[in-house]
Amino acid sequence: MESKSKDPLHGITLQKIVETLVDYYGFDTLGELIPVKCFNSNPSVKSSLTFLRKTDWARKKVEDLYIKTLPRLSNPD
Repeated sequence: MESKSKDPLHGITLQKIVETLVDYYGFDTLGELIPVKCFNSNPSVKSSLTFLRKTDWARKKVEDLYIKTLPRLSNPD
């Protein structure tokens, strides 16, 4: 019997999370939801990944937002 992870982030890279959130919200809204410089000042996926990999609290906020956004991604109205 195959056991499936209950973790919604299992197997998803930070890059995929950031790209998905940027596609869904855009950097402007993302910067309002999570007010960090990497989303508000000259934002890019690359600079965001660099910051988030070094900053645990910010990465946690991004991961939490991704989890909250998942239902909307699978059922776009």
